[in-house]
Amino acid sequence: MPLAPTGDIIGPASAGDRGVGAFNVVQIEHAEAIVAGAERAGLPVILQISENTVRYHGALAPIAAASLSLADAASVPVAVHLDHAETTALVHEAVALGFSSVMFDASRLPYGANVAATRAITDHCHRAGVWVEAELGEVGGKDGAHAPGVRTDPGEARAFAAATAVDALAVAVGSSHAMLTRDAVLDLDLITRLRESLGIPLVLHGSSGVGDEDLVKAVAAGMTKVNISTHLNQLFTRTIRERLAEAPGVADPRRYLGPAREAVAAEVARLLGLLAGR
Repeated sequence: MPLAPTGDIIGPASAGDRGVGAFNVVQIEHAEAIVAGAERAGLPVILQISENTVRYHGALAPIAAASLSLADAASVPVAVHLDHAETTALVHEAVALGFSSVMFDASRLPYGANVAATRAITDHCHRAGVWVEAELGEVGGKDGAHAPGVRTDPGEARAFAAATAVDALAVAVGSSHAMLTRDAVLDLDLITRLRESLGIPLVLHGSSGVGDEDLVKAVAAGMTKVNISTHLNQLFTRTIRERLAEAPGVADPRRYLGPAREAVAAEVARLLGLLAGR
C-alpha cells in the first residue's frame, strides 16, 4: 500500500490507547527487517532515519529512497520519519523527498530560540502535509532532559506545544538513549499527567532501555509512539557475531546479514504486538 501518513498511524493508536513502534533504519537490511516484522504482525510501523544515519551514509537520499520504496510496497501501513534532525536544510530535504513526518530537535537551544525554530519547521511541514514531532531539553545518552533525575514539566510542555503547534512531543520520563540494558525506571504518573495536560500524542525516546512490562505500562499511562533502536542493533550485531563464529571463513555477507535481518524482523513483530496490547 502507499506510504502512510504518520498522523494516520499515530492518531487512531493514541485515541485507542495503543502504542506504535518506531524503529531506526541504519542500512537497508534494517528497513527490510522492520517492514517484514510489521507485515508478520499485521500492524503499522514507522521507519526512522536519524541525522546520525544520514552522516553515516553521506547523504539522505539513498537510504531514504530504499525506505520509501519498501514502505510503498508493504502490505501494512508504513510511515517514514526523519529522526532527530537538527538542521532546517535536512528537514526541508526530507519533506521534498516525501517523508511522512519529521522530528526536529532544537533542544540544545535556549527555550525561546527552540520555540521559534520549531515553529518555523512546523509551519513549513504542515504546508506540505507532514507531521512534526519535537522535544523539550536534550534526550539522554546525550544527557540533558533524559539524564537521571531530569523530567519534563507538564506546564512548560503545554506552553511549548501550543507555541510551536507540533503534532507530538517527546518527553523526559526516565528513559535514556543508547542504553544497553533494559532497566530504565519510568515515571508512569508523570506520563499520565503529561498526556492529560498536552492533549497531543507523547513519544518515548530511549525505549531500548525499557523492559517489556514497563513498555506496556507506559502505553497504558499515555505513551503512543515508542522509539526503539539500540535494542534491535544489539540483536542484529549479536546474530552476526554468532554466524561468523560458526563459520569464520565465510566471505559472503549475505550469509550473516540475512540471519541478522530475520532476527530483527521477528523481534519487531513481537514488539509491535506487545505495544498494541496483543
